[in-house]
Amino acid sequence: MNQDNIIQAQYIKESNFILSQKGKTFFWAKFLLNKKHATKAVRLYRFCRYVDDVGDEITDKALAHLMLAQIIDELKAGISNHAVISDAIKLFNESLIDINIPIALVQGVMSDLSLVRIKDDQAFIVYCYQVAGTVGLMMSKILDINDNRAFAHAIDLGIAMQITNICRDVTEDAEMDRRYIPASLIGDIDPADLSHPDMQAQRKIRSALAIMLKTADQYYDSGSQGLCFLPIRARLGIVIASALYRHIGINLSNKNYDCWSFRSVVSKKLKFWLTLKILTHCLVDRHFYFYVKPHNPVLHDSIKNVSYRHA
Repeated sequence: MNQDNIIQAQYIKESNFILSQKGKTFFWAKFLLNKKHATKAVRLYRFCRYVDDVGDEITDKALAHLMLAQIIDELKAGISNHAVISDAIKLFNESLIDINIPIALVQGVMSDLSLVRIKDDQAFIVYCYQVAGTVGLMMSKILDINDNRAFAHAIDLGIAMQITNICRDVTEDAEMDRRYIPASLIGDIDPADLSHPDMQAQRKIRSALAIMLKTADQYYDSGSQGLCFLPIRARLGIVIASALYRHIGINLSNKNYDCWSFRSVVSKKLKFWLTLKILTHCLVDRHFYFYVKPHNPVLHDSIKNVSYRHA
């Protein structure tokens, strides 16, 4: 094994460890991918996690903004001295990923460095596309999907998972002075009132989360309609990852949307039983095998001029 291969092998090993620590749901599903797709998925996760960590963990916002802007410049230039960005550029070239897609992801994370007060449903879906719909698109590319009908559904699955994330992390985000719940649903409430809500705020939060998770279900359903385009092993991995993520929202609903008192998670034991249930359900689900229902264009009304949106 030459030096370059040794370095790459070490990079993949480190990336797998990061995935196991910070992306437990995807780490669980990764084992259903073949070696080629699993390795690419881990590399993509490493890039996305790095970008996300720059936005969330660098306390100096000016520095974080500068670092993210540099990532965009390096993506456009197609060259970087940073190991993660350099590998991501190689991955995007290998998988024929339009560079504007990861750039949109970085721009979404950059927006978190400004005052985060989502105004309305349109701004909410745009943000979810930037930070997660783009990831769905990139995943579909690294899984070697060639049918253009699949990509709109891949966007929707990413959006659905991000909505789930936001509903789960209301308090955590509020402590970072961020409010992703649209003002159109909850009013111009201050993040501090989300982490320690009075009774009136609790009612507003519960109502908003119920609406948001119902919206997420529409995007999850659309995402599942595109599963048939995936290679069979990847199809199993993605359907499990998305269903486990969806269960975070179900768990939150079962707890009456009490996001300020607990963080909705899926335990290892429940993941195991849900995985068995999901695999059994796949055997009788027509969407798992056939393209039964075309994409609903209404789901993309909020995202204009982005790659592979519903035309």
